[in-house]
Amino acid sequence: MNIAEKKASFRKTVLKRLNNKKINRYKKDKLITNKLMKLIKKNKYRNIMLYIPLKTEVNITGLIKLLRENRYNLFVPFMEDKSFKLVKYRLPLKKKRFGIKEPKNSNIKVKNIDLAIVPILGIDKNYKRVGFGKGMYDRFYEKFSKNIGDTLFISRDLYFTKEAITDSYDIQANYILYTNKIEIKKD
Repeated sequence: MNIAEKKASFRKTVLKRLNNKKINRYKKDKLITNKLMKLIKKNKYRNIMLYIPLKTEVNITGLIKLLRENRYNLFVPFMEDKSFKLVKYRLPLKKKRFGIKEPKNSNIKVKNIDLAIVPILGIDKNYKRVGFGKGMYDRFYEKFSKNIGDTLFISRDLYFTKEAITDSYDIQANYILYTNKIEIKKD
């Protein structure tokens, strides 16, 4: 089996677990978002890239609300072709491709991101991201990574493979947050 097939198989296994699992999503998501808020405050992050969650991803909508109330600068992906650009988070949100919700497009130029919060399905032995298979984050990071301070991968549970199933362009993170645990990537 080649790397692409291994990655596809891993992705399929994780998605099956995420969709079938009888877990208390609310409780896990609350633990994760509380830990994330502490990390944001501790490191004094102000410009934050995050995501608008799908059902299989950690629900960070409560965190978004709290960050907005405290006047953090929040940015989310806005899909363009095979990648995305960042737009300021604002309401109302509109459902688009792949069932992803987005705010309206804007022409605001985002200069720097202190923290990028990136949802993952899992990671491989190199601590590289295995996502949904569209490559959007990889393409975005290829152009914008020099403007991103720290990257945090987030998931309810950590799905990990001891094999190297990612490609050279797959992104890595400084932190991995799941359930109530933060791991710091060691170089």
